[in-house]
Amino acid sequence: MSHPLLDQHRALLDGALDTIATRGYWSAFAESPSPKAYGETAPAEGRAAFEAHLDKAFELDQPGQVGWHDQETSPYGQALGIRYPVSDPDALVRAALAAMPAWQALGAEGRVGVCLEILQRLNRQSFEIAHAVMMTSGQGWMMAFQAGGPHAQDRGLEAVAYAWREMSFIPAQATWEKPQGKHPALVMQKHYEIVGRGVGVVIGCATFPTWNTYPGLFAALATGNPVIMKPHGNVVLPAAITVRTIRAVLAENGLDPNLVSLCLTQDRKTAQALYQHPDVHSIDYTGSNVFGQWLVDHCRQAQVYAELAGVNSIVIDSTDDYAGMLRNLAFTLSLYSGQMCTTSQALVVPAGGIETNDGHKSYDQVCQDLAGAIDKFLSKPETAQAVLGAVQSDATLQRIEQAGQGGMGRVVLAPRALRYEDFPQARVRTPVLVACDAADAQHYAQEQFGPISFLVKAADTAAALELVESLTRQHGALTLGVYSQNEAVIDAAIQASWRAKVALSINLTGGVFVNQSAAFSDFHGTGGNPAANASYADSAFVANRFRVVQRRRHA
Repeated sequence: MSHPLLDQHRALLDGALDTIATRGYWSAFAESPSPKAYGETAPAEGRAAFEAHLDKAFELDQPGQVGWHDQETSPYGQALGIRYPVSDPDALVRAALAAMPAWQALGAEGRVGVCLEILQRLNRQSFEIAHAVMMTSGQGWMMAFQAGGPHAQDRGLEAVAYAWREMSFIPAQATWEKPQGKHPALVMQKHYEIVGRGVGVVIGCATFPTWNTYPGLFAALATGNPVIMKPHGNVVLPAAITVRTIRAVLAENGLDPNLVSLCLTQDRKTAQALYQHPDVHSIDYTGSNVFGQWLVDHCRQAQVYAELAGVNSIVIDSTDDYAGMLRNLAFTLSLYSGQMCTTSQALVVPAGGIETNDGHKSYDQVCQDLAGAIDKFLSKPETAQAVLGAVQSDATLQRIEQAGQGGMGRVVLAPRALRYEDFPQARVRTPVLVACDAADAQHYAQEQFGPISFLVKAADTAAALELVESLTRQHGALTLGVYSQNEAVIDAAIQASWRAKVALSINLTGGVFVNQSAAFSDFHGTGGNPAANASYADSAFVANRFRVVQRRRHA
């Protein structure tokens, strides 16, 4: 039987299903923070809702509360003063398991319908969530609204659509009839039950607290699993708002809100005990290689979906739009101060230079011109504030300082500290460009998270392609780019991308950038190199989150 919420939101689901099959442009939720899309009062109400969280306790009414967490800070220098409940992880797991049978009893139709209602509710809170994302992660306002709100919701919807499609391949029942010649046929009635694997833990990251968590959250929920959200300790508010909204929707529909909970721990040992809990059967994680590998090695009871660090590269061979290429790269390297898992780090240029529509450019000229393009792009304070945002962590600041002082190679463009009028205490740095030879791989061959990029001098284009393929296969990457007017070079890059299993962007000079990923069309990660063992989103991302338990009897 269908479910009222599935019927209500059927057009939303059908739109997502159609688009993951055609891979064209479609967005379920308006990405513009316009009153025309969200209502005249939405911006003011969203800001007021955010400000109402400040300097007080964030109540969730969860079981097993043992204390409060109040360590959240803002890269913009604004005091937040929010206290969040700390709950005993065992109590959350027990409550989640108790809520699971009723969630399973809803069936795929009911679960998907409730998930769609949650996404619609979250979309109406996009302004509130955007302020929360901005002030905790350091994203600029427009990115915080788009990536933190509608784009994250699109990714969540994408996971729900894949979950629905995979579950819909399993019939609820079947009549099995085997002929026996002269004897009566063997007839069996068979039933197939879709059962969630168990508790899912979704570990949030400090830079994209909704975009990187909604896929796993909604993939786990739609396939029948309770979820415990474990946010980064410095970036809690977006996850807390999300959890409170989900719990409200569950309660309104007669379901146990403890199906979804927020988990903050007071020490690392307690968190690790949660991840290794025998009833936790899936873990979604975005972050460092070291901890990601720990999860894979030590949480054998769970399926771990991990997006880790990598070295994203671009080969610059030639271009027929030199100015457009430089503008595109300047935006790419500046966006959110390079704090994106898709930002390019190694820009590999032949030692003999490149051919362009403006004539031949030497390696040194390419370095100089890219540095100039970044300086020009960020010369207006309003542009810099909108694009750069603020630096999220102390470790990234230290890394920028090291690179800017020559600790990673010859500095082509030194970082500058900028001051925002609205946020005078914000920690803001412009990008660093470092020039080095391909043989000097000590620094560029490992992820240098933040606005740090290397202009790597290779012997020639063939050597450049060989280098980026090797980097990707050894260290992983989510993105690869190439600029060339030579189809043989482009074909070689395509072949390399297949072998290294990495998404390739070719000759981007306009309004699309290598570090951007569009829901329903772009696969974020392939799961085929060390940067990620899963993709947002494909069938593999959802299909192993549920099991099919059958029963049969003679008809």
